[in-house]
Amino acid sequence: MASQDWFDKDFYKVLGVSKDVSESDLKKTYRKLARKYHPDSNPGDTAAEAKFKEISEAYSVLSDPEQRREYDELRAMGSGARFTASGSSGGGFEDVFSRFTTSRGSSADFDDIFSIFNQTRGGGFGTGRFGQPSGGFQGFGGPTKGQDLRANTTIDFVTAAKGETVTLQSGDGKPFKIKIPAGVADGQKIRLRGRGRPSPDGGDNGDIVVEVKVRPHPVFTRDGLNLRVAVPVTFTEAALGATIEVPTLDGDVVKLRVTPGTPSGRVLRVKGRGITSKNGTGDLLAEVQVVVPGHLTDAQREALERFHEVEPPENPRADLIARAKG
Repeated sequence: MASQDWFDKDFYKVLGVSKDVSESDLKKTYRKLARKYHPDSNPGDTAAEAKFKEISEAYSVLSDPEQRREYDELRAMGSGARFTASGSSGGGFEDVFSRFTTSRGSSADFDDIFSIFNQTRGGGFGTGRFGQPSGGFQGFGGPTKGQDLRANTTIDFVTAAKGETVTLQSGDGKPFKIKIPAGVADGQKIRLRGRGRPSPDGGDNGDIVVEVKVRPHPVFTRDGLNLRVAVPVTFTEAALGATIEVPTLDGDVVKLRVTPGTPSGRVLRVKGRGITSKNGTGDLLAEVQVVVPGHLTDAQREALERFHEVEPPENPRADLIARAKG
């Protein structure tokens, strides 16, 4: 850090805290800001990266009790000072050195001042006690979060719908338990905060991130929180109407009324029999599929031929052809 920065930058203002802020409140404020502006959370955002550097720089000074005391002393006695070459207007190093010596007593000398600004040690931004590493994002300073651990699990459809606690193994080989919430979807990731690797420099622990894969169900598919099921009906049931039984994910059946003249593809809705999660409960959507018999007896064929002679003279493809012509 250039020596002038100690006078030009108000680190308290950068973090939005008062000058008497406690260590715990300072840390809470920094972590909140760091999460907001961290480059990992704002990929490609140069403004956010610059802000992250600024708050990390401020925290690296104010979180160190000795650096904070020296910073406060310099700010108190150096207001308006400018570090310029000797002989130029506005004062020079001698002005500040003399005032700093006065404020700290006769024991202070030039070596003390140089150690503060680290002129002789080559320290700078991204270090702790000016020359001692303190971690941080790519040397930007401030405590870093520990490494995340990855894991994955494959569960069946019903388990995903109902939820369950399972034991898994993380990427480093250690077993751990995780509660699969009801309604988890295929590909969804569950984050266990603070269960990953520890921070190398006193920051938050990393997380365990578990990706969930859900096996397909032989009957049901998901549509958000709704469940879809294809329900076959006979030609006569669709034409004349009927009451049919439809399975549910719980294993029981519900009865639905198919109105006369129901076409294939019509969806019948059963309220509240879908997926239940923290976001609500979906419905069961039963899609009617008219099944054409593959084999007919002579009597059945004769009956259908007689029906064909008297059925309405409608072409079910007329609208399709008209729309295709535009």
